[in-house]
Amino acid sequence: MASTGGGDQRDGSEESDGAESPTGGTRVRRAVGVLALLAVPVLLAAVPLVPAAALLGPAGLGVAGPGVLGGIIAAVVVGLGGSALLGPIVVDRRIARLPEAELDNRPADFVADRVATLADEVGVDAPKVTVVRADAANVAVADGHRGSRLVVSTRLLSLPEADRDAALRHALVRLRTREALVATALLPALAAVETVALLATLLVGHRGDRTAADRRVNRIHGYEPERDRIPSWAYAVVGVALWILLLPAWVPATVGDRLYVAGGRRDADGTVARVGTAEREGLGNAVAFASDAAGAADWPPLLDRLSLISMADAETGRVRGTSRQEARTRLARIRSKRAL
Repeated sequence: MASTGGGDQRDGSEESDGAESPTGGTRVRRAVGVLALLAVPVLLAAVPLVPAAALLGPAGLGVAGPGVLGGIIAAVVVGLGGSALLGPIVVDRRIARLPEAELDNRPADFVADRVATLADEVGVDAPKVTVVRADAANVAVADGHRGSRLVVSTRLLSLPEADRDAALRHALVRLRTREALVATALLPALAAVETVALLATLLVGHRGDRTAADRRVNRIHGYEPERDRIPSWAYAVVGVALWILLLPAWVPATVGDRLYVAGGRRDADGTVARVGTAEREGLGNAVAFASDAAGAADWPPLLDRLSLISMADAETGRVRGTSRQEARTRLARIRSKRAL
């Protein structure tokens, strides 16, 4: 199993896969994106901790007293530390629930050996490999205090060699740049924001189960159930209230998703594409196939931010501030040989 942080970078690894130093714009985007993501668990922890610390702080010192300051410090420590500890555990448990592929020793060893070879070329220690039985053509990489893990579907492994290797290399590049480490550590907070946002959206769009036409049909058949105890507008009010409360955490989450996670995928595209023509074409084929192939429902939404492409449904994509258009844009850039 690899060491924490995706393994030590090796001397000369930047040249081994054609990587280039990030531009000033890329560094700024990464910095803004990661700061936005780091703010999410801190804000969530601040909701109970800051008011509690203010109430327990010295009386008469006002809102700027040590009580509030202590609550803010506690929110930073508990939010970031708790998320970093829970992230790898949550990912490992989700992976454990996936149907593992029943591979014979020979193909299993081949996959592990191939990942190890590509990891050596990229410049990271080889992660633990889990092959899952899924129709989704995808690969995800996670990292943390439990070590690094690569999860790949049997559908993706069935692709031609160049396409398969390019997709695996893409995941390993994200391991080397520490993007997998950051995303894994922040997954619990991001998943919490996403879940509440989806609930709020569902409540806002809620309508009564029985329309006027339904009631007429019921009366014809001699059955008229009780009226809805909770009117539709009440659901909408609760949904809007949840959205208002969630906005301070949802905004940085969506900004981080756009700038750091989606941007990290584009950066990894560029690194793989610069290795050579075969790698660039293979990556384009893998992204195109993964985007269009059926079976997206087999891929856990929790792993989306760690994956070659996101397979979230339309509603989840809107809540994240992203869309399926991301994969099409990436594909166009890869095939047009544009620098990413």
